[in-house]
Amino acid sequence: MSIRKTTPCPSAPLRVAALCFTLMMLAAALATASEITGYRVMREAVTDRAGRALWAVRGFKKDGVEHRLAVDAESFASFDLPAAQLFPVKDVPVDSFRRTRLGRAVYRYTASPYRLQNGGATRAESGADGWFLTVDLCPSKRPFERELFGTAEALGQGAPVPVAVMVSGLWLLSHPDEVAYLKGEVASGRLAVTWVNHSWHHHYDAKAPLAENFLLAPGTDLTAEVLHVEELLLARDLVPSPFFRFPGLVSDRAAMERLGELSLVPIGADAWLAKGEEPHRGSFILVHGNGNEPKGIRLALPLLSEKKPHLLPLSEAFAR
Repeated sequence: MSIRKTTPCPSAPLRVAALCFTLMMLAAALATASEITGYRVMREAVTDRAGRALWAVRGFKKDGVEHRLAVDAESFASFDLPAAQLFPVKDVPVDSFRRTRLGRAVYRYTASPYRLQNGGATRAESGADGWFLTVDLCPSKRPFERELFGTAEALGQGAPVPVAVMVSGLWLLSHPDEVAYLKGEVASGRLAVTWVNHSWHHHYDAKAPLAENFLLAPGTDLTAEVLHVEELLLARDLVPSPFFRFPGLVSDRAAMERLGELSLVPIGADAWLAKGEEPHRGSFILVHGNGNEPKGIRLALPLLSEKKPHLLPLSEAFAR
């Protein structure tokens, strides 16, 4: 799988040090991760042993055993399942996926108009009684905003609080302790995390125009940027959702159409707190949990603790 290299080439001593660090980081990650091979895109109607209708959207081997990333196209729930536990559905009409709840969302939000910024779904389709908290984890060396998650958890009063975590591959690789923390909060029943793909590199060039920036930078392999994050999540027993957030919320027609082919719904936002946008009923709130945007955190903490909003899972934003 080819992924565009987006960092400048350092001088020789720095290059050696950077390579050593990367190799150590990868070695540590691989020591605790499953091996994912043969990763590929598919879209096949299947059922599980209980007769539940699913769509297998990716095929791969996990530690040598054939698996499928399968999605319930009505609930949006995703599953990592051994292929032997799934059974193909015969004689499926061509437009079957498009007529599902997930299919309608995929094709609606990857269609025109193709806005350069903030395309896709930006708020709930219907009168959702609450807000949707989405937390971006772009590549960063700054401290993780653990207080944000703790403040959100307090709203649950013992029940798991839904949060959509938009995770980049480079952040995942370089923050194993924070990933372990989030997994622990899910296991303890304090958080209900929807893992949303936020691309592998999350390339950004402060001098480049938007039309040539982020995933629109010349030479970027969008498919690889998407699929490699999915592999990384699955290797850590984290199941990718059928959602994707474009870095910088920047996209174009080709990017949107490719996302549709990958069976993914693009997620924008109508309440990016650090930009002064205020949330309303049904809003997708955007805040960075990677230490890169302290203004957003300063606004989010009192918003959550004082207004005590009803937070909803991202799947509830889409019409049934």
